[in-house]
Amino acid sequence: MGRLLAIDYGKKRTGIAVSDPMHIIANGLATIDTANIFEFLKTYIENNDVERIIVGYPLQSNGEASENMRRVVPFVNRLKKLYTAIPVDYYDERFTSVMAHQVILESGVKKKARRDNKGLVDKISATIILEDYMESQRMKEDFSN
Repeated sequence: MGRLLAIDYGKKRTGIAVSDPMHIIANGLATIDTANIFEFLKTYIENNDVERIIVGYPLQSNGEASENMRRVVPFVNRLKKLYTAIPVDYYDERFTSVMAHQVILESGVKKKARRDNKGLVDKISATIILEDYMESQRMKEDFSN
């Protein structure tokens, strides 16, 4: 089995998370300047077996498209053209940034470290997207059995 790669695509920074080959554990991998995302993905995909890419689908709490949607859709379209052998799925990312901030606060990261490492939220958001995606897949499997 290949790894699942989750992407929390942002205007300035993009968070990346990856699963283990058995799709049990999600780990934050990196936060990349969005301008460099395709270079990062090329290197990562060349060196790792990626089975599927999951991209956070930016919706507002009312279910309507967020402002970031106009950047995410062209990004996903380009991903699909570059990596035709790897399926790309959207996954609802509502509230992941709020949850990521909460995780950081609860983990005891000091205020100065939080301020200096803005990318931490993006990486944790990608990890939450991936964890939720994997859990939804397990629930589908359980339901179908």
